[in-house]
Amino acid sequence: MAKKNNIGANRLVVGAHYGVKDWLAQRVTAIVMVVYTLILLGTFLTAQNFTYEGWAGLFSRQWFKLFSLVTFFGLYYHVWVGMRDIWMDYVKPVGIRLTLQIATVLALLACAAWTVQILWSV
Repeated sequence: MAKKNNIGANRLVVGAHYGVKDWLAQRVTAIVMVVYTLILLGTFLTAQNFTYEGWAGLFSRQWFKLFSLVTFFGLYYHVWVGMRDIWMDYVKPVGIRLTLQIATVLALLACAAWTVQILWSV
């Protein structure tokens, strides 16, 4: 029976090996949030008469609703990755960590549902 080589690409990786995917996801979502913030800031600073009607008019456009939704969903995924890593790094008892992760997921899902409700009520 041949011995398996456990180095390099053949290495057996177990556990929380999220690595590059989540690192990249956080960078991409951060870029989306920065672009969204710059657009909002530019709109706010260049508006002549910035009133509720102007704000509601901005959010009444379908493309802006979709961009807002993508940005907020990116924010929620960004938060999930960060909080999951915090729970995994600093909370050692498995039961408490799992409870905190479930509470985080439920809170983020509630925020996502509320976001959809707010955006499509305008």
